[in-house]
Amino acid sequence: MAFRAAWLLVLYLCALAAHAIPPPLEARGRPVLPEKDPFYIPPEGYEKAAPGEILRSREVPYPIAAFTTFRINLAGAYQLLYRSSDNFGKPTATVTTVLVPHKADYNKVVSYQVAEDAASINCAPSYALQLKSATGGPFGTIVTQAELLLMIAALEKGWVVTVPDFEGPKGAFLANVRAGYAVLDGIRATLASTKITGVNCKARVTMWGYSGGSLASGFAAELQPAYAPELKIAGVALGGTVPKISTVIGSINKSIFTGLIPGGIIGLSREYPVVESILRTQIKEEKKEKFMKADNQCFGANILTYAFDDMYAYLKDPDILNLKYVTEILDYNSMGSHVPKIPVLIYKAKNDVISPWNETVAIFDRYCAGGADVEFRTDLTADHASGTITGAPQAMIWLDERMRGIPVEKGCSKETQLTGLLEPGALRVMSLTIIHALLDILGKPVGKQLAGKSI
Repeated sequence: MAFRAAWLLVLYLCALAAHAIPPPLEARGRPVLPEKDPFYIPPEGYEKAAPGEILRSREVPYPIAAFTTFRINLAGAYQLLYRSSDNFGKPTATVTTVLVPHKADYNKVVSYQVAEDAASINCAPSYALQLKSATGGPFGTIVTQAELLLMIAALEKGWVVTVPDFEGPKGAFLANVRAGYAVLDGIRATLASTKITGVNCKARVTMWGYSGGSLASGFAAELQPAYAPELKIAGVALGGTVPKISTVIGSINKSIFTGLIPGGIIGLSREYPVVESILRTQIKEEKKEKFMKADNQCFGANILTYAFDDMYAYLKDPDILNLKYVTEILDYNSMGSHVPKIPVLIYKAKNDVISPWNETVAIFDRYCAGGADVEFRTDLTADHASGTITGAPQAMIWLDERMRGIPVEKGCSKETQLTGLLEPGALRVMSLTIIHALLDILGKPVGKQLAGKSI
């Protein structure tokens, strides 16, 4: 509990410091929003490029910064625009941000998927991780900012971290097939970026994501055998899994997390014209202005805007979300249609209020029945939010074993934990993560050889 409190204190103090500083005016210099940045527009004829092919690259325009304020001292940070595919397999393009620590091990790459959970390209991590980036409303990108501290933990291992904008150029939140493709193509692009980033084209690769990031990571794992069979991915860590979208709507309505619903509907409307028609015809006129705030706000701002609202009260016909064509879309973008061929770690809070624990059990059973190698760890005391913290150390330990080539035990296993922090080595990982996070925020060069003891 002490380590959890210390970690929360780090996040709180960083956020407090960041928001105590007056936000910079546009005139003082601020990264260009993706919707206005020509870098994000693919060149003519890009459709003919192979999935994962790099279309354009640059160094990140503004330094990577924690909570938009504290510069992180990296050896390099790059953006790659690359060809990918949308939910229907049609060509699209998106960006991944490649973070390189000092004294990097270019043979090890982790693809980290943030829980962006918003329907605007201006919430994408390629933008949100930069110094002075706009937050898309009060505390809009606070989750992405906090997750940078987990990326830093990976960077302190010497690993290169690639962070894809898996929602694509339209902010298609919950278009999860697109998200899986974007993750896999982001890995392809990163491995092909040797002359830009220094990454070895044959580097060992892992994937990691929590909550919305676990959806993108999980879909990437499920789609990899058919979409990117050449990728040799050593394993994927999925935390706070959200396997079934339709159930989540009922779970979070009239709760603190209600803001995920309008963001998700708007995100799906970017991919599906039939969902866009719901926005045009089914939102009550007196509710439309408030509902559409999620069109350009980021996750944290949506949480504040819609907390404890009844989203069904926004609809002319509350049953519209139960129509067959809507449920088919939700099911298509839910996990479990395919079985991963790579090792999987799932860590999940028993008291998760966003997505029921038993639905993750069902995914575990589905994967195991299909012959996957899966470890499933249940935290009895965490909830969805705190599980990010209590589960991170064991995820890091598991990913480190995959990076070092330690084989997983074949088959499936379940473990029930009072808390993930009591796992062997977890407290040490947590304590070092906190220390390094504080030092890195103060300007210490990020990298394994410069960090004293590594995690």
